[in-house]
Amino acid sequence: MSPPSLIILISVFSILSLSTSQPPPLRRTLIDCGATVPSTINGLQWILDTGYITGGTAKNLTVPVLNHTLSTVRSFPLQNNLRRKFCYVVNVFRGAKYMIRSTYFYGGINGNDSPPVFDQIVDGTLWSVVNTTEDYRDGMSSYYEGVFLAQGKTMSFCIAANSYTESDPFISALEFVILENSLYNSTDFKQAGLSLVARHSFGHNERIRYPDDQFDRVWEPFGANDSTVSSSKNVSVSTIWNLPPTKIFETELTTSRSSPQELNWPPVPLPNSTYYIALYFAHDHNSSPGGSRIIDISINGVPYYKNMTVTPAGVVVFANKWPLGGLTKVALTPATGLSIDPLINGGEVFDVIALGGRTLTRDVIALEALKSSFQNAPHDWNGDPCMPRQFSWTGIACSEGPRIRVVTLNLTSMGLSGSLPLSFSRLTALTGIWLGNNTLSGSIPDFSSLKMLETLHLEDNQFTGEIPLSLGNIKGLRELFLQNNNLTGQIPNNLTGKPGLNLRTSGNQFLSPSPS
Repeated sequence: MSPPSLIILISVFSILSLSTSQPPPLRRTLIDCGATVPSTINGLQWILDTGYITGGTAKNLTVPVLNHTLSTVRSFPLQNNLRRKFCYVVNVFRGAKYMIRSTYFYGGINGNDSPPVFDQIVDGTLWSVVNTTEDYRDGMSSYYEGVFLAQGKTMSFCIAANSYTESDPFISALEFVILENSLYNSTDFKQAGLSLVARHSFGHNERIRYPDDQFDRVWEPFGANDSTVSSSKNVSVSTIWNLPPTKIFETELTTSRSSPQELNWPPVPLPNSTYYIALYFAHDHNSSPGGSRIIDISINGVPYYKNMTVTPAGVVVFANKWPLGGLTKVALTPATGLSIDPLINGGEVFDVIALGGRTLTRDVIALEALKSSFQNAPHDWNGDPCMPRQFSWTGIACSEGPRIRVVTLNLTSMGLSGSLPLSFSRLTALTGIWLGNNTLSGSIPDFSSLKMLETLHLEDNQFTGEIPLSLGNIKGLRELFLQNNNLTGQIPNNLTGKPGLNLRTSGNQFLSPSPS
């Protein structure tokens, strides 16, 4: 079987910057979850989370922390909230790629010895399970990093309890950082996102972050205690693909006597999946004659790239969709006939995750308007209404298939107050509406555009005005419950005489007799 296709790009490639006539809302949104005052850390501004989320409770940790952003969390109640999501909604620039990083440090806030396990969601995509147990046991925080496309003017990041969650989910910090167009751009971000598995600087003994990495990606140290580490500083890397920090090229892992080099990297077993792999190289032109090195690369015995020339300008070799599972071995071998030492400076591995789909935009807009018209909408009405399907909004049922529509709305006896906006009629795939036994008021909007509507329950509310004549023109309407409101005027004849319609209008102030 032939290996996945590869692309090699060197530093002389011209890097394209993000450009637009409309400025992005913020190039970097750094949210200190649960904090009460903003802060500045390493020159970066951290803001409060109160403008981005409406649910949850801010809590202070009582244990020592290494970073100010870990001293507070926002916690979300587990009770009665299984399969319900709590979402941060962040203004973004449509069409831009964002690095999203979520950080967690439990600190014993729930009173349990071990932190809870729960899910995190980006827009309509189930990103990953959050399990910080091992890191917390070692006194460390945990972070998750991914790359996703902004397909609208906002992006949502959500926390949700799953069947394994035993106490309240929480989050310490959340970051949205806009990336240059060129970064990871061989991925079709309209179809997939990238979830970080490993990112290492080979030979360093400490993390590399901002300002060395302009996007504040975290490059963990790898192999610093290996006897094959050597210094490599005479390189001229500036515009290498994916824009890694030049600091990762200050050290390298290499071998002596022109022997092959084998790395067990990433250092943890991987689940069977498809991965994006990027390997970074730059050659110190003073370290060997000829001005370059030529090496062959294989992964788990499968050729990854042959006869790769490494120069001081740097080179990146990456694969978009490389299958991996279990432990991984990267082998670097001098090209045939050459007596040079192979080297490597850095590497990244991402899991390629299929996007989960999105609710049709017109339905989202209509539901957001409905949410705004309620004075006390369900607290989980944030993020994507339908997706992921196991975390759809309370009272919402959605269609299957690629065109995701809202097909029923059931908010019976939810204690709702407010009114129904005219934009409600944009939910044109609705077949059933149940809003009975609330305290909704105002007039009944025109539902004539809801051609598929079969059931409409508005009973036991405080609606006023007349029954819209247009309701009688909905061909498939079979059940219309309007009893016990404050409706006035005449009951339209096209309703009283409509065949097959179960009509209930008692308990109103009509000028003509009402059906029971």
